[in-house]
Parts: sequence; C-alpha cells; structure tokens
Amino acid sequence: MTKPSAEQPQTAAAGAFDPDAFLVVPARTFEDLRIGEVFRAPSRTLTDAHAAAFQTVSADNHPVHYDVEWARKHGHSAPVVHGLQVLAFTAPGATLFPHFIGEVFISFLELSCRFLAEVHSGDTLYPALTITDLQPQGENGIVVTGATIHNQRGELVLTGRHKYLLRRQ
Repeated sequence: MTKPSAEQPQTAAAGAFDPDAFLVVPARTFEDLRIGEVFRAPSRTLTDAHAAAFQTVSADNHPVHYDVEWARKHGHSAPVVHGLQVLAFTAPGATLFPHFIGEVFISFLELSCRFLAEVHSGDTLYPALTITDLQPQGENGIVVTGATIHNQRGELVLTGRHKYLLRRQ
C-alpha cells in the first residue's frame, strides 16, 4: 500500500463517506422532544469590549451603557449592559438545540423576555432553554422554550420564551 502524497489526497471508497456521520448529536424529530428537556449554553463573561462592540452594532448611544459617572449619578453601580445584548445570550444557536432539530427546523416564530436585574461588564452569564410546551399542528409543530439567564451570583437576570416551528414526521 502506498502512502497518499500531498498532491493526491486519500479519498474514501465510493459510498463510504457519509456527511451525516459528522453531526454533533443525532438528529431528532418533533416527536422525539420532551417537555422539561434543558439546553444550556456555555457560560460567558461579558467584558467592556463586548459592550462597546454591541453599542457600535446597535447604534444605541445612551450614556447608561458606557458612561460610568452618568450611570452612578442615576442610581446604577456601573454602566448597564444593553438588554438586547443580554437577550442575545438566549440565541438557540448558543446551545445544542439547533443541532437536535436541524433537519426539521422551519422557523423561529416568536420571543419575549423580562429583564429582572442589571447586567454589568464583568458579569458571567449562564443561559438555558427549557422545553415547556409541544403543540402539534397538522404537519408541523410548535416548540415553546422557557429562556433563562442567571449571573455568577445565581440571580435570575432574564426570563423569557421562544417559539419555533418544526416539521413533524
């Protein structure tokens, strides 16, 4: 047997390569999902650089987000991380959830949230999505998840809800 050269990469035998074998997790269907399943995202510590980047992208120039003295003068201990930036931590793609539903996903239908506590640069966030309802609707189904984010002190800083439309079997 000869070794493949850099000019001639080794190829798999015809029919032996299967891209589906490279899935992060086995694909599931709407019917495979269960109420109570939790999909966590890795923790992330917010930095001043994250806040500045979001301020640039969002074009939000309210001083509560970047001016230490303005924030303190108005009752905040430090500049407040933008709520939409905190909400972004609940993105399903930050968890394994989209990998589980990749083949049956149709669309992200809806989201809502409540901001329960301030988030500041230096806080570490722990997001999670929990399936709270499964609503079959003909050939499709709606998955409802509760979205939560806790900080490093265990305080719930955000709670919310997402809805996704999935194809049924």
